[in-house]
Amino acid sequence: MKSCPRCKIQLTPKVIGPVEVDECEQCNGVWFDKDELRQAKDITDSDLNWMDFEIWKHEDRFKAKTSGINCPVCKTQNQTIDYGATAVEVDYCPSCRGVWLDENEFKKIIESLEQELVSKSFSEYINCSIEEAKEIITGPESFMSEWKDFVTVLRMMQYRMFVENPKLLDTITAVQKANPLK
Repeated sequence: MKSCPRCKIQLTPKVIGPVEVDECEQCNGVWFDKDELRQAKDITDSDLNWMDFEIWKHEDRFKAKTSGINCPVCKTQNQTIDYGATAVEVDYCPSCRGVWLDENEFKKIIESLEQELVSKSFSEYINCSIEEAKEIITGPESFMSEWKDFVTVLRMMQYRMFVENPKLLDTITAVQKANPLK
């Protein structure tokens, strides 16, 4: 049985799409077992699928410090990192790779990723599409998963192109109206 690392009461199952996580009914914190945070993020907003949340892949980019809580699964002392500009402190277990998020921190991470998604420039999307194309061959996920990520980046790049060049969209729309498909 998993207990809340803050309140010490038993965690209860909570479902986010097909992902079953563990939530504290008292403090509303949520425990995500290894890879459940990514899965929950992907199901919450499919446009974020390609935006990886892999804190263990780039540990050198984060300043981890010892957390005041222990892992609800393996009882190892958690590490705490600041998640970018979100002001979210992610508590993660270096042993089993689980993640503890306090109340509303999952929502803040999703909002931050969505903001990052809409603020990227067209040229940044070009760079992202190149990286995603590489991951089709070398990525850690299945070919189909990496392909879907690549297609999502291309779609987002197309949207950004039209946002940055509204006259281009007007021209394409005018051409389509002048030459409708029969």
